[in-house]
Amino acid sequence: MSDLISLSIDEARRRLDAREISSLELTEAFLARIEATQGKLNTFISTTPEMARAQAEEADRRIASGDAGPLCGIPVGVKDIILARGTRTTAASAILKSYEAPYDATVVARMRAAGAVLVGKLNCDEFAMGSSNENSAYGLTRNPWDTDRVPGGSSGGSAAAVAARQCIVSLGTDTGGSIRQPAAFCGVTGLKPTYGRVSRYGVIAFASSLDQVGPIGRSVRDAAHLLRTIAGHDRLDSTSVDNPVPDYCSALTGDVRGLRVALPREYFADGLDDDVRRAVQAAAQQLQSLGATLEDVSLPHTEYAIATYYLIATAEASSNLARYDGTRYGVRLGNDSGLLGMYRKTRAGGFGPEVKRRIMLGTHALSAGYYDAYYAKAQKVRTLIRRDFNSVFANYDLILAPTTPTPAFKIGEKTDDPLQMYLTDIFTISANLAGLPGLALPCGSSADGLPIGFQLIGKPFDEETVLRAGDAYQRDTDWHTRLPQ
Repeated sequence: MSDLISLSIDEARRRLDAREISSLELTEAFLARIEATQGKLNTFISTTPEMARAQAEEADRRIASGDAGPLCGIPVGVKDIILARGTRTTAASAILKSYEAPYDATVVARMRAAGAVLVGKLNCDEFAMGSSNENSAYGLTRNPWDTDRVPGGSSGGSAAAVAARQCIVSLGTDTGGSIRQPAAFCGVTGLKPTYGRVSRYGVIAFASSLDQVGPIGRSVRDAAHLLRTIAGHDRLDSTSVDNPVPDYCSALTGDVRGLRVALPREYFADGLDDDVRRAVQAAAQQLQSLGATLEDVSLPHTEYAIATYYLIATAEASSNLARYDGTRYGVRLGNDSGLLGMYRKTRAGGFGPEVKRRIMLGTHALSAGYYDAYYAKAQKVRTLIRRDFNSVFANYDLILAPTTPTPAFKIGEKTDDPLQMYLTDIFTISANLAGLPGLALPCGSSADGLPIGFQLIGKPFDEETVLRAGDAYQRDTDWHTRLPQ
């Protein structure tokens, strides 16, 4: 089993096509792994073994007929904020504890069409609001490298499941770093695509102008395979952009000669953990040794990113989560309390503390007398942050920076101080505000043996260059091959 659960997509594809293994055998190995480790890690909110076996048998029939693409027969996990028909989809919230998805999100439909095998729905922070996966109504997820530490959030289950070899690849969502931060904490590779590159149809909304679905895998190449499957225009999503989707794996040439890489000074300032600083600087030097050029630059409005994000994101959350009132779906409490009483009891009992906090912040920012002072001003600063990136990308191909200021922190360490928790996303939020692609990948280890990650941020819709540089780095290093015990 340890051999099967350690396969990459390409390795599994070769063995499946050669009929050395079947998709059903591969799926059974991952289901056994989930059963053996779920109690310790709590990565899944729900598993789908019967569905997975049926999909694996269908994949085996497709493989036998010669109709198998890269993902056919490959076990995948999906963050429980993404709808998958026939599965319980909770957004890690008690308010949706009995909700069964009536249709597939576009990304799930595309994976199904490709023959992927869904092994379950992955744990996350409630409504994707959090940086540690401690806000789930179904219990926290633990980091497989150290079960006393968080896996990051909000896509903590998606990253931890890949690191723990419970699935080959997974889907997460990234609103302010929620793919890249847990990927860094768990020692895996995670990509936030350009806003509009991947459909959001069927994804439970947190902040609609920031949310983006993306892949998590153990390598850049695995992430590229999954991105190729889910990317592309979708008429069901008004924010989806009708740009051609490249063959991302063909872009992985290993050649970064001549790439111009910018290192923003603001991301290497005081407060950055020493181990993280050394590892990220070493990663930059590694790319330079492969032929890239490095130069320091400034992104001067970085210091305003956290404040800007937590005004825009909470305002959009306040609007998006207004629909959860017990009227149409999900939990309903207080039937005997009248309409307003039912609203109050349903929302008070159904939402967790962090979701309530963000709804209140967003409602205040949007309220009469405060809209211009807070939300409207934040949108103006967002424009300035985007202009900073545009200015840098006029002369550079990529931006290289730390993904997180520290390695994974201990469970409970920041729960009593929301501001400190919010600051863990300080290096990832700006890419969401600007709508840019960002790739996080492992580049080192702390003194405690915890993974450290760096990120590559690219131009809009230039995932090819981001993936090419990340793949070149991984060809020359082995950090991504290291696994927790």
